[in-house]
Amino acid sequence: MGRMMLKPVVLASSLLVVALSAISQAQSKTPYPSMATLGQYLMPDRNAEIALARSAAPDSISNNAKVLILSPHGYETAAEGKNGFVCLVERGWMAPFDNQEFWNPKIRGPICFNPPAAHSILPMTYKRTEMALAGQSKDQIMEGVAIFAKKDLPPLEPGAMTYMMSKEAYLTDSGSHNIAHLMFYAPPMDGAVWGADLPKSPIMLNPQFAGEGIGGFMVLTGMWSDGTLAPVNN
Repeated sequence: MGRMMLKPVVLASSLLVVALSAISQAQSKTPYPSMATLGQYLMPDRNAEIALARSAAPDSISNNAKVLILSPHGYETAAEGKNGFVCLVERGWMAPFDNQEFWNPKIRGPICFNPPAAHSILPMTYKRTEMALAGQSKDQIMEGVAIFAKKDLPPLEPGAMTYMMSKEAYLTDSGSHNIAHLMFYAPPMDGAVWGADLPKSPIMLNPQFAGEGIGGFMVLTGMWSDGTLAPVNN
Protein backbone atom coordinates (compact mmCIF):
# COMPACT_ATOMS: atom_id res chain seq x y z
CA MET A 1 0.00 0.00 0.00
CA GLY A 2 2.82 2.39 0.97
CA ARG A 3 4.66 1.71 -2.30
CA MET A 4 1.51 2.18 -4.34
CA MET A 5 1.02 5.65 -2.81
CA LEU A 6 4.65 6.69 -3.35
CA LYS A 7 4.39 7.52 -7.07
CA PRO A 8 1.38 9.86 -6.77
CA VAL A 9 3.02 11.67 -3.86
CA VAL A 10 6.30 12.09 -5.73
CA LEU A 11 4.43 13.26 -8.84
CA ALA A 12 2.43 15.79 -6.84
CA SER A 13 5.60 17.09 -5.21
CA SER A 14 7.27 17.43 -8.60
CA LEU A 15 4.31 19.35 -10.00
CA LEU A 16 4.39 21.69 -6.99
CA VAL A 17 8.07 22.42 -7.56
CA VAL A 18 7.41 23.13 -11.25
CA ALA A 19 4.47 25.40 -10.39
CA LEU A 20 6.45 27.35 -7.78
CA SER A 21 9.33 27.69 -10.23
CA ALA A 22 6.97 29.06 -12.90
CA ILE A 23 5.54 31.58 -10.42
CA SER A 24 9.03 32.65 -9.40
CA GLN A 25 10.06 33.13 -13.04
CA ALA A 26 6.89 35.12 -13.80
CA GLN A 27 7.56 37.39 -10.83
CA SER A 28 11.17 37.90 -11.89
CA LYS A 29 9.94 39.03 -15.32
CA THR A 30 7.74 41.68 -13.71
CA PRO A 31 10.19 44.05 -12.01
CA TYR A 32 7.44 46.46 -10.93
CA PRO A 33 4.40 44.32 -10.04
CA SER A 34 2.68 47.02 -7.96
CA MET A 35 2.90 50.67 -6.97
CA ALA A 36 5.96 51.71 -4.97
CA THR A 37 5.74 54.05 -1.99
CA LEU A 38 4.36 57.46 -2.94
CA GLY A 39 7.55 59.29 -2.04
CA GLN A 40 9.46 57.49 -4.79
CA TYR A 41 7.23 59.11 -7.43
CA LEU A 42 7.46 62.63 -6.05
CA MET A 43 10.21 65.17 -6.73
CA PRO A 44 11.07 67.01 -3.51
CA ASP A 45 12.69 69.92 -5.38
CA ARG A 46 9.82 71.98 -6.75
CA ASN A 47 12.03 74.12 -8.99
CA ALA A 48 13.73 71.04 -10.42
CA GLU A 49 10.35 69.59 -11.42
CA ILE A 50 9.30 72.87 -13.03
CA ALA A 51 12.53 73.01 -15.03
CA LEU A 52 12.20 69.36 -16.06
CA ALA A 53 8.61 69.91 -17.20
CA ARG A 54 9.60 72.92 -19.31
CA SER A 55 12.43 70.94 -20.92
CA ALA A 56 9.85 68.89 -22.87
CA ALA A 57 9.56 71.58 -25.54
CA PRO A 58 11.73 74.36 -26.97
CA ASP A 59 11.96 77.48 -24.77
CA SER A 60 9.93 79.46 -27.30
CA ILE A 61 6.98 77.25 -26.31
CA SER A 62 7.58 76.11 -22.75
CA ASN A 63 8.64 79.47 -21.28
CA ASN A 64 5.07 80.74 -21.77
CA ALA A 65 3.33 77.49 -20.87
CA LYS A 66 1.41 76.62 -17.74
CA VAL A 67 3.42 74.23 -15.55
CA LEU A 68 2.00 71.54 -13.25
CA ILE A 69 3.90 69.59 -10.60
CA LEU A 70 2.90 66.37 -8.85
CA SER A 71 1.88 66.51 -5.19
CA PRO A 72 0.53 63.75 -2.93
CA HIS A 73 -2.94 64.95 -3.97
CA GLY A 74 -2.40 65.13 -7.72
CA TYR A 75 -1.09 67.70 -10.17
CA GLU A 76 -1.05 71.30 -8.97
CA THR A 77 -0.32 74.54 -10.82
CA ALA A 78 3.22 75.77 -10.21
CA ALA A 79 3.29 78.49 -12.87
CA GLU A 80 0.57 80.12 -14.93
CA GLY A 81 0.92 80.25 -18.71
CA LYS A 82 0.09 82.58 -21.58
CA ASN A 83 0.04 80.44 -24.73
CA GLY A 84 -2.40 77.64 -23.87
CA PHE A 85 0.31 74.96 -23.59
CA VAL A 86 0.57 72.88 -20.41
CA CYS A 87 3.82 71.20 -19.32
CA LEU A 88 4.29 68.56 -16.62
CA VAL A 89 6.32 65.45 -15.79
CA GLU A 90 4.50 62.17 -16.36
CA ARG A 91 5.03 59.11 -14.16
CA GLY A 92 5.01 55.45 -15.14
CA TRP A 93 1.25 54.99 -14.77
CA MET A 94 0.76 56.96 -17.99
CA ALA A 95 2.25 54.04 -19.98
CA PRO A 96 0.13 51.48 -21.87
CA PHE A 97 -1.44 49.04 -19.41
CA ASP A 98 0.54 46.08 -20.74
CA ASN A 99 3.84 47.88 -20.14
CA GLN A 100 5.96 46.10 -17.48
CA GLU A 101 7.21 49.50 -16.26
CA PHE A 102 3.75 50.87 -15.48
CA TRP A 103 4.72 51.19 -11.79
CA ASN A 104 8.40 52.04 -12.36
CA PRO A 105 9.07 54.87 -9.86
CA LYS A 106 12.10 56.04 -11.85
CA ILE A 107 10.01 57.13 -14.84
CA ARG A 108 10.09 60.88 -15.45
CA GLY A 109 8.45 61.90 -18.72
CA PRO A 110 8.47 65.66 -19.35
CA ILE A 111 5.62 66.51 -21.70
CA CYS A 112 4.04 69.70 -23.06
CA PHE A 113 0.43 69.55 -24.30
CA ASN A 114 -0.65 71.98 -27.02
CA PRO A 115 -4.03 73.69 -26.44
CA PRO A 116 -6.17 71.01 -28.19
CA ALA A 117 -4.36 68.25 -26.25
CA ALA A 118 -4.64 70.21 -23.00
CA HIS A 119 -8.41 70.25 -23.50
CA SER A 120 -8.94 66.65 -24.62
CA ILE A 121 -5.92 64.53 -23.58
CA LEU A 122 -4.71 66.10 -20.33
CA PRO A 123 -7.92 65.10 -18.49
CA MET A 124 -6.82 61.48 -18.95
CA THR A 125 -3.57 62.29 -17.16
CA TYR A 126 -5.53 63.80 -14.28
CA LYS A 127 -7.78 60.75 -14.04
CA ARG A 128 -5.04 58.11 -14.14
CA THR A 129 -3.01 60.07 -11.60
CA GLU A 130 -6.00 60.49 -9.30
CA MET A 131 -6.64 56.75 -9.30
CA ALA A 132 -2.98 55.82 -8.87
CA LEU A 133 -2.57 58.15 -5.89
CA ALA A 134 -5.74 56.66 -4.40
CA GLY A 135 -3.93 53.32 -4.29
CA GLN A 136 -5.92 51.59 -7.01
CA SER A 137 -4.43 48.63 -8.88
CA LYS A 138 -3.51 48.68 -12.57
CA ASP A 139 -6.66 46.68 -13.38
CA GLN A 140 -8.83 49.11 -11.43
CA ILE A 141 -7.24 52.08 -13.19
CA MET A 142 -7.74 50.43 -16.57
CA GLU A 143 -11.41 49.84 -15.82
CA GLY A 144 -11.91 53.29 -14.33
CA VAL A 145 -10.38 55.27 -17.17
CA ALA A 146 -12.33 53.24 -19.75
CA ILE A 147 -15.54 54.36 -18.04
CA PHE A 148 -14.22 57.91 -17.74
CA ALA A 149 -13.38 58.00 -21.45
CA LYS A 150 -16.92 56.99 -22.38
CA LYS A 151 -18.75 59.32 -20.00
CA ASP A 152 -16.64 62.33 -19.06
CA LEU A 153 -13.65 62.76 -21.36
CA PRO A 154 -14.11 65.73 -23.70
CA PRO A 155 -14.18 64.89 -27.42
CA LEU A 156 -10.75 64.58 -29.03
CA GLU A 157 -9.89 67.93 -30.58
CA PRO A 158 -8.29 68.09 -34.05
CA GLY A 159 -4.61 68.90 -33.93
CA ALA A 160 -4.02 67.50 -30.46
CA MET A 161 -0.32 66.80 -29.94
CA THR A 162 2.42 66.88 -27.33
CA TYR A 163 6.14 67.58 -27.19
CA MET A 164 8.42 65.03 -25.49
CA MET A 165 11.85 66.32 -26.48
CA SER A 166 13.56 66.59 -23.09
CA LYS A 167 17.20 65.51 -22.93
CA GLU A 168 16.67 64.82 -19.20
CA ALA A 169 13.72 62.41 -19.52
CA TYR A 170 13.80 58.86 -18.16
CA LEU A 171 11.18 56.92 -20.09
CA THR A 172 12.33 53.32 -19.62
CA ASP A 173 14.97 51.18 -17.97
CA SER A 174 15.97 49.95 -21.43
CA GLY A 175 18.67 51.30 -23.73
CA SER A 176 19.48 54.98 -23.39
CA HIS A 177 16.29 55.46 -21.30
CA ASN A 178 15.05 58.24 -23.55
CA ILE A 179 14.07 59.27 -27.07
CA ALA A 180 13.13 62.70 -28.45
CA HIS A 181 9.71 62.67 -30.10
CA LEU A 182 6.36 64.31 -30.70
CA MET A 183 3.02 62.63 -30.04
CA PHE A 184 0.00 63.13 -32.28
CA TYR A 185 -3.48 61.97 -31.24
CA ALA A 186 -6.25 60.84 -33.58
CA PRO A 187 -9.18 58.44 -33.70
CA PRO A 188 -7.97 54.81 -33.77
CA MET A 189 -6.81 53.82 -37.24
CA ASP A 190 -4.48 51.43 -39.01
CA GLY A 191 -0.89 52.53 -38.51
CA ALA A 192 -0.29 51.98 -42.22
CA VAL A 193 -2.25 55.18 -42.87
CA TRP A 194 0.69 57.04 -41.33
CA GLY A 195 3.36 54.63 -42.56
CA ALA A 196 3.97 53.80 -38.91
CA ASP A 197 6.37 51.06 -37.80
CA LEU A 198 7.75 50.53 -41.31
CA PRO A 199 11.49 50.21 -41.97
CA LYS A 200 13.28 53.60 -41.81
CA SER A 201 10.01 55.39 -40.96
CA PRO A 202 10.33 57.98 -38.15
CA ILE A 203 6.74 57.27 -37.11
CA MET A 204 5.66 54.64 -34.58
CA LEU A 205 2.20 53.59 -33.49
CA ASN A 206 1.68 54.36 -29.80
CA PRO A 207 -1.02 52.31 -28.01
CA GLN A 208 -0.96 54.46 -24.86
CA PHE A 209 -4.69 55.26 -24.91
CA ALA A 210 -5.96 52.46 -27.13
CA GLY A 211 -8.23 51.21 -24.35
CA GLU A 212 -9.76 54.65 -24.12
CA GLY A 213 -10.52 54.82 -27.84
CA ILE A 214 -7.71 57.25 -28.72
CA GLY A 215 -5.04 56.52 -31.30
CA GLY A 216 -1.53 57.87 -31.01
CA PHE A 217 1.54 58.24 -33.21
CA MET A 218 5.11 58.95 -32.11
CA VAL A 219 7.20 60.98 -34.52
CA LEU A 220 10.95 60.97 -33.84
CA THR A 221 12.49 64.43 -34.02
CA GLY A 222 16.21 63.67 -34.05
CA MET A 223 16.63 66.80 -31.94
CA TRP A 224 16.34 67.61 -28.25
CA SER A 225 14.37 70.63 -27.07
CA ASP A 226 17.61 72.61 -26.65
CA GLY A 227 18.34 72.22 -30.37
CA THR A 228 21.13 69.62 -30.06
CA LEU A 229 21.06 66.38 -32.05
CA ALA A 230 19.30 63.38 -30.53
CA PRO A 231 19.53 59.68 -31.48
CA VAL A 232 16.60 58.41 -33.54
CA ASN A 233 16.40 55.06 -31.79
CA ASN A 234 16.50 53.90 -28.20
